[in-house]
Amino acid sequence: MNIWIAIGVTAVGCYAVKLLGLLVPEGVLERPLVQRLAALLPVALLAALTAQQTFAEGQTLVLDAKAAGLAAAAVALLLRAPFLIVIAAAVVVTAGVRAMTG
Repeated sequence: MNIWIAIGVTAVGCYAVKLLGLLVPEGVLERPLVQRLAALLPVALLAALTAQQTFAEGQTLVLDAKAAGLAAAAVALLLRAPFLIVIAAAVVVTAGVRAMTG
């Protein structure tokens, strides 16, 4: 039963956040600072999520195959590789490190 309560609270919370976003006056949204934050916030959140999923396991810091894959993806991005090549490099390096380390 607790799971259904959590699902209901989450659904209501998501709806409330969306409703609040629709109720923000247009003048506020046209401010340069708000537009800049709206452009940068998704990138920052994605970077934080990537770092958390790569380097954390519970409450501990880990450096494993995922970190090697992320490093390979970063190198591919620096070399301006196409997106599919970046993903393929990360997958191949992660799989290779996992195969070598067991």
